Amino acid sequence: MPDPLVSIHLGLPYLAPAQAQKHVTHNEALRRLDAVLQLAVVDSTVTAPPGSPAEGDRYIVPAGATGAWAGEDGAVAAFADGAWELVPPEAGWIAYD
Repeated sequence: MPDPLVSIHLGLPYLAPAQAQKHVTHNEALRRLDAVLQLAVVDSTVTAPPGSPAEGDRYIVPAGATGAWAGEDGAVAAFADGAWELVPPEAGWIAYD
């Protein structure tokens, strides 16, 4: 059963009617959208997160990845605000490298 607190395809968090600090949830959704729309990646064969990624860098995690990407085969790894966000792809996504 789908999680009623997030959108089905991109996992974007919904705002609750009486939620405090709505900007935090909204910014999280924008960060996720920014990671997957117009998807152009730096590389799809690097198996370990780079030591000094640039803000906004995106990778496709290959099989056998290590470190912060371990167990995330096929995910889009996007570096934002000093951390990796890993987004599992949906069928039909296209990425360019």
